[in-house]
Amino acid sequence: MFEQLNQMKAQLDAARPLPAATTRSLHDDLLLRWTYHSNAIEGNTLTLLETKVVLEGITVGGKPLREHFEAINHRDAILYLEDIVQHAEPFSEWQIRNLHRLILKNIDDEHAGRYRTVNVLIAGASHTPPDHLRVGEQMHDFLAWYGSSAGQLHPVERAARVHADFVGIHPFVDGNGRTSRLLMNLELMKSGFPPCVITVEQRLAYYQALDTLHTTGDYRDFIALVADSVRAAFEPYWRVLG
Repeated sequence: MFEQLNQMKAQLDAARPLPAATTRSLHDDLLLRWTYHSNAIEGNTLTLLETKVVLEGITVGGKPLREHFEAINHRDAILYLEDIVQHAEPFSEWQIRNLHRLILKNIDDEHAGRYRTVNVLIAGASHTPPDHLRVGEQMHDFLAWYGSSAGQLHPVERAARVHADFVGIHPFVDGNGRTSRLLMNLELMKSGFPPCVITVEQRLAYYQALDTLHTTGDYRDFIALVADSVRAAFEPYWRVLG
């Protein structure tokens, strides 16, 4: 599975640099699809075209202001990731908090970038996130794991584990899902893989794979789902490259 993805990456790397107009169109397409699907997974009702309109600065009648902010904030969070990659900034707690601040900007500024001080449940899931008193400790352990062991993993497996372990801690009151998918793609981008989009159509399989992982400790289904999404992330490149 990873060898096939490595071959696809090598094929894409061999075609670089892509024409500027091609790069721009691919970027605009990715930004829209990533924003739409990540928000739709969390219940945002904007359609793909409505999301496009919102990102162009136009409000959509009949849609809550929160949903407009969710689209704009997610777009800005992607741009922040790109800046992190460009400047080769190391993974850090400060970075995670900043990313979360962007996700909840103008939506819940009180909790943006702040670890939760209450206990939470994940609707429909068997897994219960840790007590809020343990969040700081578990985030410390998460970052320690990243600093000591994560670099030994294939980038796709590392990205999947970053997502899964972070969202299992559920360190924030809201916005954990979006933040975890952004962190996953940050890992892929750092390693030269295209960011992947877990689609709203995959939501059931995605939630099931995460719940299985968090209740059994078996990462295989979730890593396979992420790997399939990474494989699909190459398709837009093949279309424009012919």
